[in-house]
Amino acid sequence: MKLSQLFAYSLLAGSLLFTAEAYAKKKADIVDTAVAAGSFTTLVTAVQAADLVDTLKGKGPFTVFAPNDDAFAKIPAADLNALVADKAALTNVLTYHVVAGKVMAADVVNLTSAKTVQGQDLNIEVKDGNVFVNGAKVIATDIETSNGVIHVLDTVVMPSN
Repeated sequence: MKLSQLFAYSLLAGSLLFTAEAYAKKKADIVDTAVAAGSFTTLVTAVQAADLVDTLKGKGPFTVFAPNDDAFAKIPAADLNALVADKAALTNVLTYHVVAGKVMAADVVNLTSAKTVQGQDLNIEVKDGNVFVNGAKVIATDIETSNGVIHVLDTVVMPSN
């Protein structure tokens, strides 16, 4: 092998390594983060059914108050199936969990409400060291993504209409 070929291969290997490291350090978007977590399968299925994947993979930034699978399990199966079957109602509920902008937990605790992309406000309350959004307890915070942040809820919150 010629020295020039060896040098070229070394450069190629180094650039591939740099690219892999840069890729590994890049955060996933909201949807990919939810999929990777493994505890948002119902939410991801609902987002797909409502055709909101591209939106939540978009530039953002967004703050998602994301109900986990246990939160969705609190909804009777027939009601959940009916909601998923009604795209307009499903979109209404899902966008009620999304706030424009990146609102970290340190900022959420100073709010009493937040306007959702659905158009209505979420009520925010801090009580006994816990944060509640429309009565749903925030059980995990500040899951940063490339296009925003996820805070996990223990209950699905429903808009007034």
